[in-house]
Amino acid sequence: MRPDFSINVIFTLLSALLSVTFTYGQDIQITLGPDEIGQNQAWTITVSVQNERLKSIDNFPDIDGFSKAGQSTSSQTSIINGQISSSQSIIMSYFPSRQGTITVPAFKMKVNDQVISSPGKKVKVGAPVTQQRQADPFRSFFERDNTFGAPPTEFIDIKEDAFLALTTNKDEVYIGEGFNAILGFYVAEDNKAPLYWHEISKQMSEILKKLKPANCWEENFNIENIEGERITLNGKLYTRYKMYQATFYPINTEPVVFPIVPLEMKKYKVAKNPSFFGQNRQEDLKTFYSKPKTVKVKELPPHPLSKQVAVGDYRLEEKISSTALQTGKSFSYDFIIYGEGNISSIEKPNVKNTINFDFYEPNVRQNIRRDANRVMGSKSFSYFIIPKEPGEFKLANDFQWVFFNPVKAKYDTLKATASVIVEGESLKNEVIESVDGGSFYDRINLSDNTLRATADDRWLTILMNSLILVMLAGSAYLVFKK
Repeated sequence: MRPDFSINVIFTLLSALLSVTFTYGQDIQITLGPDEIGQNQAWTITVSVQNERLKSIDNFPDIDGFSKAGQSTSSQTSIINGQISSSQSIIMSYFPSRQGTITVPAFKMKVNDQVISSPGKKVKVGAPVTQQRQADPFRSFFERDNTFGAPPTEFIDIKEDAFLALTTNKDEVYIGEGFNAILGFYVAEDNKAPLYWHEISKQMSEILKKLKPANCWEENFNIENIEGERITLNGKLYTRYKMYQATFYPINTEPVVFPIVPLEMKKYKVAKNPSFFGQNRQEDLKTFYSKPKTVKVKELPPHPLSKQVAVGDYRLEEKISSTALQTGKSFSYDFIIYGEGNISSIEKPNVKNTINFDFYEPNVRQNIRRDANRVMGSKSFSYFIIPKEPGEFKLANDFQWVFFNPVKAKYDTLKATASVIVEGESLKNEVIESVDGGSFYDRINLSDNTLRATADDRWLTILMNSLILVMLAGSAYLVFKK
């Protein structure tokens, strides 16, 4: 056997071993983008999984100074020295909102049930850079305007079958009644014009400044990734790309007005006579405009509480620690309002202390879910209550909550259904006793009605008598002197 052959075999084996070690050494990793970018360039965070399927991943972090521009995926499979390795990656792109140094703080992400850490970094954002095409030694040959004497390429503009629209699910609502609004880009299934997003993050920032009404409470659906969904409009198939979605709750009777907003898209003209050599499409920009939209708002029907009731479709759920109680011993009661509406605006029931119960300020918890064009959830008011009188009591006498149901167009009341039985001694006199007034009442039986002079009264009597004697003595002196 030749020595160089043995060396080559050993080198090959070592290389294979090192390759396998590198490939399988780290299964999951987070890779941050470059240290410096231009303001018009994207910066990325990449999560990669080696030799394992990417089953689950947390949301990518929000970074002050960057806005999310969407995510993409990639996969790779390679065979090295007979060993098969694969990788899957998810890349989140960010666009800077300003120039300067942006700090990406340390963060953690849960990937495939494993918590992966990243130390963060500082990214320097400079002025926008010119996007240059990579040098191509054959470009001057294949893309001449007049190759082999041929005429210049003629490009034609294909009419697009697409539009931008803001839609609402209601045209008229009551004050406080929610309606859903969606800004979407619609592309027909048979559209032939090539269309692509253009600086979408920057455009959306400007669009939302114009679009969000000032006279409404907003529940934002927080769309981070623009994805297409198939819908049918007037019997025609479209792909709708939701760009923004929210449910709005008017706070007064002023109409909710959504103005016209523009969206700029990349659109390509195509060569009239495409060829194997040369450029067959030409980039252009096309601006789409939404139509204005107005939602009318009307007053609630007359009611003593019309200015303060919640509006929505609500139901009641109750929880009570016990229904067999003792006076002086507290129990817990949860009054839970759940349903569809502006959960954040729900106020606690108007509960006041009575001769039968003392009520303490409730602990409040709320849960809001935005799904399927609806905002639903619950708000829970947890009370601690001390019974003061024995007897059987219905909590409906203390817990009532009035709201307006826009579906039925009428007011409704949620009333407690729980009843309690209280045993023990009455505590209605507990307040009087707590100030230690009993010692006064105890002395009543030991006292009589005879008036007696006090020490201060005796001294006053002595003083008055002395003054009288002095005056008499003075008078007698004057008489004898005359």
